[in-house]
Amino acid sequence: MNWQAAIERTVTGLGYDLVDVERSARGLLRVFIDRLPNDPTGEFITVDDCEKVTRQLQHVLEVEGGSYERLEVSSPGLDRPLKKAADYARFAGEQIELTLKMPFQGRKKYSGVLQAQDGEGATGWRIVFNDGKTDQALDFSLEEVREARLVPVIDFKGRRFQAAPVAPGDEPQADEEVGGQEQ
Repeated sequence: MNWQAAIERTVTGLGYDLVDVERSARGLLRVFIDRLPNDPTGEFITVDDCEKVTRQLQHVLEVEGGSYERLEVSSPGLDRPLKKAADYARFAGEQIELTLKMPFQGRKKYSGVLQAQDGEGATGWRIVFNDGKTDQALDFSLEEVREARLVPVIDFKGRRFQAAPVAPGDEPQADEEVGGQEQ
């Protein structure tokens, strides 16, 4: 059995999704894991998850004869790559950045919302994007994709400033300044 199959078998056996494996110069082996969809234990990968997978992979790769100098196990990050059809199905409705292998109408890069194609027997995907004038849709198959990643969406509006409660009698008067601003 080859080392990639051993890694995939180990990661999925521990209840995680194998996102990607990278082998780079000087023996660095990077393994990116994610939680399975609808995992009841949480939404994000934790340090404990990475440690658990690292320990198991060290043993498996030693038995399988996988050569590496350094092993890194981590989450795929907020800009997670989409590699398999299951990834596209899982993240339908999310913002993605898509790079095609061949240009379409002079462009290879698109940023928009991922959708499954409608219709009976449809197996492709669609990205809905705005070209500056109107919304456009581009249908594509996974064979046409060079790279696709989630676009991190960070909501800073969810954490609104909460004023501290004011003690009775300490309320500012109408003409009084509070924090350098007039009330």
